Amino acid sequence: MADTTYISQLTSGKDPVEALQALAAEFPGEIVFSSSFGWEDQVITHMIFAHNIPIKVFTLETGRLFPETYYVWNRTMEIYGKPIHAYYPEHTALEAMVNAKGPNSFYESVENRKQCCGIRKIEPLHRAVAGNKMWITGIRADQSANREDMRDVEWDGGNNLFKFHPIFSWTLDDVKAYIKQYNIPYNTLHDRGFPSIGCAPCTRAVQPGEDFRAGRWWWEDQSKKECGLHVHEPAAELNDLKE
Repeated sequence: MADTTYISQLTSGKDPVEALQALAAEFPGEIVFSSSFGWEDQVITHMIFAHNIPIKVFTLETGRLFPETYYVWNRTMEIYGKPIHAYYPEHTALEAMVNAKGPNSFYESVENRKQCCGIRKIEPLHRAVAGNKMWITGIRADQSANREDMRDVEWDGGNNLFKFHPIFSWTLDDVKAYIKQYNIPYNTLHDRGFPSIGCAPCTRAVQPGEDFRAGRWWWEDQSKKECGLHVHEPAAELNDLKE
């Protein structure tokens, strides 16, 4: 039996690599890491691959990624010689949406955008994490206001597994310094004002002083800017015992 308190105790006082090693030992063959090839994810990928931690690395191949993202994906595999598992949208649902609404329907309404995210990201994610007990992410606390009240260990009721954010307390400067120290490949869009990188039609550079996620779905109200991959559970639910 494990709960969030037990996992917090297991990772407490450990650096991210030590925490990942402890979790991989606790959940052998049942722990995965999702990468979108941004700064934070490249740091964690390096930690996993460079230390041969038995954690499966996967990505959601939405079909609308930037060329720069595909480059860093390929370069990462070349450098580390490790697989990165791709999960694609279910083609029937994707074809039906595009046939009915066109390739850029997400610009027309929040409902359409959420449908597109659901098909291209949410459903593939469910398949990617199914059957696992732990999902590792690159979330940091200071990335947006609605993530500041999260914790580094959470229970994800929608996917029925624990989530752990190993660099949750890191600043962006910490991330950049780590990338420089270990010469980790990263997405060059970051150097051109893209702090958060998703699908190409839905991401733009941000201006000085703008919110970290202002470049994601910029045509929508600021309060709606999450795609549903990371749904924060109320704190009261976090310590429920889970098999």
